[in-house]
Amino acid sequence: MVLEIKKKEKESPQSLVHRFTKIVRQSGLLLEARKKQFRKRAKSDLSKKKSAIRRVENKEKKRLENKMSKPK
Repeated sequence: MVLEIKKKEKESPQSLVHRFTKIVRQSGLLLEARKKQFRKRAKSDLSKKKSAIRRVENKEKKRLENKMSKPK
């Protein structure tokens, strides 16, 4: 998306900059650029599998610890 802003007759540089920043804010270009800049990468299939296995093992370990603990 291209924004084109031309200086009007008898317009000061300050008002031109103000008008430019206003149009850029309204267009949403900055938000879109920031989303692309700081996006998170998707997890690979292998890392998803490993984390799922780790969760299952931790759950089983926790269950056994609770079972073997002293009664209150």
